[in-house]
Amino acid sequence: MNLTQTAQANLSALRNALSFAPPWAVSFIVLVTAVIVALLIHAIILALALRLLRGRRPYLRSILEATKNPTRLGLLLLAFAIALPTAPLGAETTSVLAKCLGLATICLLGWIALTAVNIATNLYLMRFRLDAADNLLARKHITQIRVLVRALDTVIVLVTLGFALMTFEAVRQYGVSLFASAGVAGVVFGLAAQPVLSNLIAGVQLAVTQPIRLEDAVTVQNEYGWIEEINATYVVIRLWDLRRLIVPLNYFIQQPFYNWTRQHAATLGSVMLYLDYSAPVDIVRKKAIELVEQSERGKATVSSVQVTNTTAQGIQVQILVHSEATSIANNVCADLREQLIAFLNKDHPEALPRSRSETFDPARQKTDESKSPAVRSIG
Repeated sequence: MNLTQTAQANLSALRNALSFAPPWAVSFIVLVTAVIVALLIHAIILALALRLLRGRRPYLRSILEATKNPTRLGLLLLAFAIALPTAPLGAETTSVLAKCLGLATICLLGWIALTAVNIATNLYLMRFRLDAADNLLARKHITQIRVLVRALDTVIVLVTLGFALMTFEAVRQYGVSLFASAGVAGVVFGLAAQPVLSNLIAGVQLAVTQPIRLEDAVTVQNEYGWIEEINATYVVIRLWDLRRLIVPLNYFIQQPFYNWTRQHAATLGSVMLYLDYSAPVDIVRKKAIELVEQSERGKATVSSVQVTNTTAQGIQVQILVHSEATSIANNVCADLREQLIAFLNKDHPEALPRSRSETFDPARQKTDESKSPAVRSIG
């Protein structure tokens, strides 16, 4: 209170010293002086705080960096509120500026709430790392917190906007009359907002139940990829060929999909080989194990090498590769596929798929038809 009275006394002295000037010029100088003083005070305090924390406690420095803009605006509004009564303005002008000051204060409170939520989120998530080998727990917490934070940010923005609009008498009366005569208008608004609300509700459901998490390996609409972003209304899936598949949030609540890393971070990669019936499966199995053990892509093991299908043209051999990370499994499988093809081409070309056919010989057909049924069956 003493600082406020001192500041107002100094500003009043400045106003009296400029009494020869027009009132609007005096008001402008008084308000600008208060703003400049507030900016200088903020810059000095911030510089001193950063100097004290230099080389120590980096998270506090990050908090100062994140809060410097809201605190600067708060100090400016405080200086404006102190200087406004000392400016020689008319009653109507003072009333308009006071309403603008109240509106800016509401917006500042919303900004502070958003900043506080983001800071708390970052501090909580500092203990989790997505680049760890077993990142299941990290993906669970990061997904849950980020989705809930986006929903909370939306609520804060809506509440701030609502309070800001309620400062205007005309808007407040319109809102009361609208709610009083809700009915058909309310139904139309509800139907129009249904997609947005359904996605917001789906986001909360995803955060709680977590059918998907960040960096989960999924198959959606016959496309294989990884969950890259979970936003307020949609999910971004990074496909294997660097395309991005954008899917609404409520899709993962209403439609079936594959999640390959739902229970653990480890995953299986698959290599399919289509070979001839004469292919040496045991040699292929030993070679696959040897190549995976020698891989420089990361730690991986061969889970199984099996003949999973047979057709009239050949056999299907499936090789399953187990790894602690999806990216490692994919890279190892790609290398293994390439190396096995080169190995079979070089050392076992007879194992490659072949097409067999029989040429038609009319003379032989006539000879076969002239034979007796018993002889033809023996032949």
